Amino acid sequence: MSDPTARRLSPGDPVRVRALKWGEAPHWAFDGRWLGADEHGDWIGFAPGTRFARPGNEFTADWPSLTLVGPSGWLPAFNLGHPRGLGIYVDLATVPEWRADASGWTVSYVDLDLDVVARDGEAPFIDDEEEFAEHAVAFSYPAELVARVRADADAVLAAVRRREAPFDGTTAAHWFEQLAALGG
Repeated sequence: MSDPTARRLSPGDPVRVRALKWGEAPHWAFDGRWLGADEHGDWIGFAPGTRFARPGNEFTADWPSLTLVGPSGWLPAFNLGHPRGLGIYVDLATVPEWRADASGWTVSYVDLDLDVVARDGEAPFIDDEEEFAEHAVAFSYPAELVARVRADADAVLAAVRRREAPFDGTTAAHWFEQLAALGG
């Protein structure tokens, strides 16, 4: 479990999320609000109207979403009313790092290509396996990192399929209520 008091965050505080690619290349960046923490980690909420941007692509979401930042190398996003039925999208990544500066808090991680995806009406699956295999060779991902990410992907997929917390629906519902209470 993360310790929000060590970071002195309060519900509603702004948090910048920065996903990078290997070699510190910019990937997605977006701003949310810290909602709180539980045994799974820190929950960041994104109200409708949040802008998500990466080099060459951006969009403004018209649905609320959450990101769970735990102590491990996987970061699930939970969506309500996603236009393509994307309920859960889990980035497999390096362990997230929190940093504070004059503008507030930022959490950063390196997205390592593999994703666990759950769409309405479909069985959950692991996405981007070919990209992960190609990048592992092209960017010389360390062997122990490749093994950890592969094992994490399999474990997360199994947890999503079994609807284990935090993938049970109830856990995220609580945090969506917290986001709504903040006006999101």
